[in-house]
Formats: sequence, structure tokens, C-alpha cells
Amino acid sequence: MQLPFNDFQIIFVLFVSLAGAVLQSGIGFGLGPLCVPLLILIDTHFVPAPLLLASFVLNILIFLKNHDEIILREFGWALSGRVVGTGLGTIILLIIPRPYLAILFASMVLLAVGISVAGRRLAINLKNLIGAGILSGIMGTTAAIGGAPMALLYQHSSGPKLRGTLSSVFLFGILLALISLFAIGRFGLPELKLAVLLLPGILLGFFLSRFLVPYLDRGLLRPVILGVAGISAVIILIKVAF
Repeated sequence: MQLPFNDFQIIFVLFVSLAGAVLQSGIGFGLGPLCVPLLILIDTHFVPAPLLLASFVLNILIFLKNHDEIILREFGWALSGRVVGTGLGTIILLIIPRPYLAILFASMVLLAVGISVAGRRLAINLKNLIGAGILSGIMGTTAAIGGAPMALLYQHSSGPKLRGTLSSVFLFGILLALISLFAIGRFGLPELKLAVLLLPGILLGFFLSRFLVPYLDRGLLRPVILGVAGISAVIILIKVAF
């Protein structure tokens, strides 16, 4: 593992983690889709454990800022779906090659974005919460875009409710993932050192997001969510193609 990095690499990592943190702090997701393809250009070991740990810290901060808007019943159903989806995603990875899954789920995200743009609105009810949670768990495990299904479901909600709910679900999902990685020897001191390199950008990005959030919450939240979800899916399709 390449440690330490040169000055350019450190600045690049700082910028990427800062941008991802601003995005996630503003719309509730986006750190993974933005950072994964860029960080692996520096060192593939940034993914998954170091980025997951940095994301865990960021989601704690987002949760503490927005937790008053969370509806516990909705959180419970979404989390139960996420746990089931994570388990299913692990099993699916053993059966179906990852590239095929990435194509499938990225296409599903693009379809969901198209339906949303056309004006179709999903109700936040028991069926959709569990369904979005399951899909989020599967896609997070297999294609690294687990935030998109939950964000699309909550796209019409207030900013604090969306960010609070997504961060609370992500916290439990990330914790499960880190425990699993530790159990198989993929999360230890080397990964912890890489996570420390990400934290300055993560913390600064969270701080700077306070200047962006008021604008997003005045009507820009939904189009930005649709844009980020769509771009994330396209990036995955391009990555698989090439």
C-alpha cells in the first residue's frame, strides 16, 4: 500500500472528499458515487473500508443536525429493508457477476429518474419504504449507489427530513459493512490510516455545506437529487463498458 502520498495526491484526496461531503451533506447521499471512481485513481485501498469509515463520521454529523425531522416508524421500516437487502446483495454477488448487476441497477436508477421527471410520485408508505430499503441494501452492496433508491423515495420531502432519514439508515448499514470487513480482514490499521487522510476534507465539506443547504431547501433539492442519481448511474454504466 502506497503511504505516504505526495503533495499532489494529498490535495486531490482532500478536494475529492470535500466535494463528496458537501454533496452528501446537502442532498443526503452522493459521497460514494462521487468519491469511489476518483479515489481509486490514487489508491484502490481507499475503497471500501476507509471511505466507509469516513462516511460513517459524516453521517453522524448529518444525523445530529437533522435528527428532529426523522419519523421513527419510517426509519424502522426502511432500515429493516436495508438489512435484508444487504444480506441479499452479498448472496447475489456469489451468484451473478458484479458487472451484470451494476448494469441492471444503474438502468433501474435511470428508469426511476425518468419516471420522477415525468411526474410520478411514490408515496412514503410501508411497501415503498421496505422496497426502497431492500433495493438500497442490494445496490449498495453490489453497485455502490445504495443511496439513490432512498433519496428518490424522499425527493419530495423537506431537506431536513430527507437528510435525517437517509443518514440514520446509512449509519446502521455502514456499521454492518465495517463489522463484516473487519471479520474478513479487510478493515484494520492500514485502512484506518487512509480514513484519517479523508477526514479533513469530510469535516470541511460538512462545514461548508451550511452555505449550500439553504439554497437547496428553497426548491433545488429535488432536481439536484435527480441529477446526481442519474449521473451516478451513467458513470457506473460507462465504467462497466470500459
